[in-house]
Amino acid sequence: MMEFVTQKYMPRRTFLRGAGASVALPFLDAMVPAGRHWKKTFAEIDKTRLIAIEIVHGSAGCTEWGATQNLWSPVEEGRDFDLSPSVLKPLEPFQDYLTIVSNTDMRNADAFSAPEIGGDHFRSSAVFLTQAHPKQTEGSDVLVGMSLDQMFANRFGQDTPIPSMQFCIENVDQAGGCSYGYACVYTDTISWASPTEPLPMIRDPRVAFDMLFGAGGTPKARAERRRANSSILDWVAGEVGEITRALGPEDRVRLESYLENVRELERRIQKIEAQNSSGETRELPEAPAGVPDSFSEHVKLMFDLQALAFQNDMTRVFSLKLSRDALNRVYPESGIDLPFHPTSHHGNKEEVILEFAGLNEFHVGLLPYLLEKLRGTQEGDYNLLDKSAVIYGSPMGDPNVHNHRRIPLLFAGHANGKLEGNLHLKAPDETPTANVMLSLLHALGHEEMESFGDSTGAFPLTMASTTTEMNNPETRG
Repeated sequence: MMEFVTQKYMPRRTFLRGAGASVALPFLDAMVPAGRHWKKTFAEIDKTRLIAIEIVHGSAGCTEWGATQNLWSPVEEGRDFDLSPSVLKPLEPFQDYLTIVSNTDMRNADAFSAPEIGGDHFRSSAVFLTQAHPKQTEGSDVLVGMSLDQMFANRFGQDTPIPSMQFCIENVDQAGGCSYGYACVYTDTISWASPTEPLPMIRDPRVAFDMLFGAGGTPKARAERRRANSSILDWVAGEVGEITRALGPEDRVRLESYLENVRELERRIQKIEAQNSSGETRELPEAPAGVPDSFSEHVKLMFDLQALAFQNDMTRVFSLKLSRDALNRVYPESGIDLPFHPTSHHGNKEEVILEFAGLNEFHVGLLPYLLEKLRGTQEGDYNLLDKSAVIYGSPMGDPNVHNHRRIPLLFAGHANGKLEGNLHLKAPDETPTANVMLSLLHALGHEEMESFGDSTGAFPLTMASTTTEMNNPETRG
């Protein structure tokens, strides 16, 4: 039996193993050597996590009329702003964790030459995290830039079993050219390992679950387990019992809660697979069995996977593509029966802009599910939302004209004290979004970076230094 006394302690990276299963444990008090103060273990456990979430087609608040109605950003700049007029209202319970940056432009998503005109839908996603202008090509010679999430993963994710993971909700596995001379890969992913290496995105929650929890060493083993309808935790029950007996009361509660969350997530995936394999008509007939027809349910499953992966430190970096450009999906759960893409082309009709705002609020309204999961998970003296930076935004501004002005962008989380929260910063006109992303990279530990994409300088993400920096002509966008 394991004992965690005196100078003996459980390694931070402890796994429960059995028959192909590999379940990493969350952080426990038993992982701290006896007599050591929390502050001495801060560097070991308080690693910053990053999630980058892209939603396409901009926002109703990025239209000329929508901006006057504050449909995206709040009226007030600075602190203690009012979110109630905007589509960000669902985020009110997390206001202390929000850093909203408005009025920046993502000009590298613009057309640079006549042949590129009209290709905004098929160019934008590639710019979101790279802040680089994609090469127009339908071949394999794609070229854009290394994405922010991969820069972070390269430096701070290499000591985790999975340096980064890339998720998506819609089908993004098209090959060849899409339209206007652009390869589909530009709109199929937001993560680029290098300027020429796009990273594939995982749509199926089952695939992601099996990657995170080593559910069966081979496809045959996984198939046998599913036929038996058993849980991955059944495979490691012996080790669970042994470790539990060696833990203190608080650690036992923490471990039991974590394992129950793993089991419940697995149950939900199993239920979805059974329903989608029953022969009943599906709303998404082309989707894998593990993908629910419900958009909300799908997103929440992906959020649960991210929260558990942060808790057991399997990875610290995620990107999530919520949609794809020119998508005509209808979201019944939003209460709006209009398809996404046509509604984004509002024709400057106020009533249609408000319908589009409703779709924006529906998408934003799913984010609190993730934020609450992170805030509710304690790791040492802080919760995971204190330790995380969550990017949420779009590379497009007003979708009616396919521009990239006043793009919607916010950050959630405190990034281990690097983001203050409860802050709305309005940038001067024509400020590149890349300036903001450069400052985020600085906050994430890349202090030496002098530029990123088309940045013209850093845009400070703190209240104290914002006024000083904005008055400095060398740092104005």
